[in-house]
Amino acid sequence: MARAGFREVKDSMGAMEVPEDALWGAQTQRAIENFPISGTRLPNEFIQALAHIKWAAAEINGALGLLPQERAKAIQSACDGILSGKNLDQFPVDVFQTGSGTSSNMNANEVIARWASEISGTAVHPNDDVNLGQSSNDVIPTAIHVSAAMAIQQQLLPNLDYLHAKLMRKSEDLSQVVKTGRTHLMDAMPVTFGQEVGAWAHQIAQAKERINGTLPRLHQLAQGGTAVGTGINAHPEFAQRFAQVLVTRCGLPFEPSENRFAALACQDTAVEVSGALKTAAVAIMKLSNDLRWMNSGPLAGFAEIALPALQPGSSIMPGKVNPVIPEAAAMVAAQIIGNDTTITVAGQSGNFQLNVMLPLIANSLLQSVKLLSNVCVLLADQAIEDFVVIHENIEEALARNPILVTALNPVIGYEQGAKIAKRAYKEKRSVLDVALEETELSEEQLRRLLDPAKLTRGGIQD
Repeated sequence: MARAGFREVKDSMGAMEVPEDALWGAQTQRAIENFPISGTRLPNEFIQALAHIKWAAAEINGALGLLPQERAKAIQSACDGILSGKNLDQFPVDVFQTGSGTSSNMNANEVIARWASEISGTAVHPNDDVNLGQSSNDVIPTAIHVSAAMAIQQQLLPNLDYLHAKLMRKSEDLSQVVKTGRTHLMDAMPVTFGQEVGAWAHQIAQAKERINGTLPRLHQLAQGGTAVGTGINAHPEFAQRFAQVLVTRCGLPFEPSENRFAALACQDTAVEVSGALKTAAVAIMKLSNDLRWMNSGPLAGFAEIALPALQPGSSIMPGKVNPVIPEAAAMVAAQIIGNDTTITVAGQSGNFQLNVMLPLIANSLLQSVKLLSNVCVLLADQAIEDFVVIHENIEEALARNPILVTALNPVIGYEQGAKIAKRAYKEKRSVLDVALEETELSEEQLRRLLDPAKLTRGGIQD
């Protein structure tokens, strides 16, 4: 007899007490008790990918005559409920669980079976019906690919496009603003703000290209391999039909894996996708740190731009405002880089016929996609769009930049150029004034050779 507020359920290992209002069964309850580790459950996107998988399996098994239509339709109704956002709290299993993700697969099987039983008024079995023709060993790798592919297509790629568009617009707006370039954080030849921001935009465009390049492999699915890749207990047509159903439902070009043994045994595609996400994160880190440096000041730093003032910057220093959006973006980049290390280590855990760190890979990969998606919009709207150039600071630094003498090298040579640069810096004078004294060039010639805007176009000055 179960305690008040609980019901007794049984599985192959015996009886368990489950909360009365829980849709899950004994195997889920065992996982809850076995893995009280992080309190972090797998993301909703992953749970909903499982619902897509169970819906498609019911469709195929029903059409093949392996599952009564009444049960198939009830399973699909329950899956549709999960896909609409209902009962997502019924998936409490910790990320840190059995390495195959069996606990999460059985959690889905049990919740869908109980819900389908209530819908149909007939007994729907979690293993014999919901999991028919499947194994955790092909379901979980498939869910990783499906959830990541959908999140990338629906969230990340559009948001990368959004950030790229904002950067390109800013680059065009500032195309005529000349500033001091910097290498090694030291004064260098001038560039335009448009060139600098355009370089960021190019990084984001290339990040998108790299991510897009991984998608053909991400669209290949392990489903149909069942336990070890042979497809035992699955209909010979299951894998192909399954992919076709998901193409229709999800709008992505899913297809059966070229080699189901590899699809179960390794997570090389997840490692590859994570590497592309990491590269995008590195671009975000570079962009964010450039913004922070350019915004530094307002008196003792570069003070080339003023980022939007979003909140007080100090609990003790009144009036201080910090570059909070670039700082948050840099932390996001650090997390994604860390996730990539996690996924790399987890990807090495493909022992013989199965990788045994699948839930960790799923969670880390989806977190990286979500963080990167969100931070693209944040940077675009709250940092890039509205930062203001402080023209007087830029112009003052540019006029005193001794490195402008580089443009005179073809005319007066490196050695004399170095002499002029050092004197200009020491005496805190402009290069033009010192060059008038040190060379036989006229003021008109020097102004033409040292025109900062002209120098941003490259080539040999004449």
